[in-house]
This record gives sequence, C-alpha cells and structure tokens, in this order.
Amino acid sequence: MATARRWLRHRSKIPITHDNRPAASTHKWSWCSYDKAAASQHGDGLGFALGDGFAAIDLDHCLVDGKLEPWAESIVKAARGTYMEISISGTGLHIFGFGKLARGVNLGGIEAYSGGRYMTVSLRRFRRAPLVLKDLQPLLDDIVKEA
Repeated sequence: MATARRWLRHRSKIPITHDNRPAASTHKWSWCSYDKAAASQHGDGLGFALGDGFAAIDLDHCLVDGKLEPWAESIVKAARGTYMEISISGTGLHIFGFGKLARGVNLGGIEAYSGGRYMTVSLRRFRRAPLVLKDLQPLLDDIVKEA
C-alpha cells in the first residue's frame, strides 16, 4: 500500500504534506506514502485520505472510562474483522475498511465517509483489532438507511 493516500496532520487537524505544505483530501498532489509521512519531521501525527475504495466510520464519544457505550456495540460487532482504533481523544473509535458512499453521512455521533475526507490516525488498536481491512459496504448501507 505504498501509494495509499496518506499525509501528516498538524496539531490543529489541518492536513499538511510531508514537506510542510498545505494538503487536502481532494488533491492527490498533496498525498504521499505511509513511509514518507511517518519519516517526516513535520506535523504531529498521521492522517489518511479516504477514497479509491477506502472508507471509514467515526464513532464519537463511544468510549467512557475505556468501556464501549451500548449504542456503539452493534456497529463494532458488525465491523469485527477489520482495523479499528481508538481516536486521538481517547473517547471515540475509527473503523477503517472498504466501501463506497454516494455522500458522507453525519448522524451526530456516527459519521461515515468514503471520499473527500481524511481521518487522523492514532495507531492505537481497539481490542486487538486485526491489521487488515474488510468490506464495510453492508454496514455502510445500514448507516445510510438511518440517515
């Protein structure tokens, strides 16, 4: 996945390139490989641009004192088998996988995107989530039905 859409993020969550220029989730010239982003001396974390089949679900405030809130359990169960991580804040989860949405979905505490966005990456796996991505399309379709 050396050509995957990845870049650094700045403390303000504004994406920047590996050489400290402004980046954007919709401008391929600003993306770089994971290796290049990880080796950069700029920014204070990593981000991942969604698109080309990559999708993510963002569950805000679903972890309280490290425990998963009941409303998020069915989503996490449906996503089992794909990479999940605890968000930078420590109170949310990011679920990464494959899928496509016509447009992003924002239901308050549940967001889902498959393009035109980037997700900050903490690299703090949730419950020993595997380091693989799976098809999230059925779960994404269910989330869209709720919107």
